[in-house]
Amino acid sequence: MKKVLSIAGSDCSGGAGIQADLKTFSAHGVFGMSVIVSVVAENTDRVIGIQDVSPDMIGKQMDAVFEDIEVDAVKVGMLSTPDCMNEVAAKLKYYHPANIVIDPVMYAKNGCPLMEPAAIKTLIGTVIPLADVLTPNIPEAEKIAGGRIKSLADMEEAAKAIHTMGCRAVVVKGGHAAGNAMDVLFDGKEICHFDTARIDTKNTHGTGCTFSSAVASQLAKGVNLREAVQKAKDYVTMAIAHSLDIGKGCGPTHHFWRLYQYGLQEERNGR
Repeated sequence: MKKVLSIAGSDCSGGAGIQADLKTFSAHGVFGMSVIVSVVAENTDRVIGIQDVSPDMIGKQMDAVFEDIEVDAVKVGMLSTPDCMNEVAAKLKYYHPANIVIDPVMYAKNGCPLMEPAAIKTLIGTVIPLADVLTPNIPEAEKIAGGRIKSLADMEEAAKAIHTMGCRAVVVKGGHAAGNAMDVLFDGKEICHFDTARIDTKNTHGTGCTFSSAVASQLAKGVNLREAVQKAKDYVTMAIAHSLDIGKGCGPTHHFWRLYQYGLQEERNGR
């Protein structure tokens, strides 16, 4: 079984962060591990508080995983402070894992900031160059690239601009745009579009975490980048289509809809 590590914040409501990552890993048949960098008291409606884990403890969690278990892919999510970013970057450089997927989480679904404004400079200079795949949404891509994104052409230009910052590939996600949900992949050579009809629901809590974790899972299994992005897109679209109307705000996606619908493989085979 392939092993995938999530380095991210904890969402006590279960829809995003580490919890969404581990659910996504399990749904893809890979073994999930986690390094918690922040504890976030949030629900579907608001963020109540954030408590960061010390950089030393973040590093020790990473040591505990890497010294014992082979890691086939890494998904990096919420990194709220420069000190946290520097610690994670230093350990990734030391252990040099393959298939690093970085989701530059800056805001919760309700708009609450999850990254200190001063940390964006460290993100660009220290974290982004480590990414095999970077997966910003439109607001995040605007912050990183430093310009407004109002069209598909703008998404393409932003992906190219971000690529020059050192990552191997960029997926600018179009969930915040109007019309269809169009994502743009730039791998340094080609632009690829991934288009699906937009699903009319407010229950999209954790979609960014889920998408990046799905990409990491596919890469860990040996799938090429373009196919990994397409499979991740298909998975998150399914999870949104069957999202759960839980809580007062934006409910979570349904990571295990296929399992709930069809049961375990052994059950389907009559065993």
